[in-house]
Amino acid sequence: MSALWEWAKAHEALVWALGVGSVATFFGSLVLLPILVVRMSPDYFLPERKPAFAAAHPVLRLLGVVGKNALGLLLLLAGIAMLFVPGQGLLTILLGIMLMDFPGKRRLELWLVGRPKVLSALNWIRRRRGREALRLS
Repeated sequence: MSALWEWAKAHEALVWALGVGSVATFFGSLVLLPILVVRMSPDYFLPERKPAFAAAHPVLRLLGVVGKNALGLLLLLAGIAMLFVPGQGLLTILLGIMLMDFPGKRRLELWLVGRPKVLSALNWIRRRRGREALRLS
């Protein structure tokens, strides 16, 4: 225990940065997650869904896809951190994955949202805002 205390004293700036980052991601997730969940189409998890920015101009599509992936990576990293600090870790990870584009994404999304607690949490947020529940099939 004393070794941990000594390490924390030696890396005080890092400990403060992690603490501030933890508080920021906690409050950020409380604000951002409900907004993203409510804006999500109820048919997002159905196979016939159209890709994001499909009808946009090629330049706008590129900017949109890059921005979407950057936000997704940020949410994924914040969600992983929230597994160890206060916050909505699994929901944040799910939303981060949903925004990113990578091979095997669809299968991972369906596995995560197929967890009863994750789906019920998402639909609870949507119900509170008067939105239709997410459909998986």
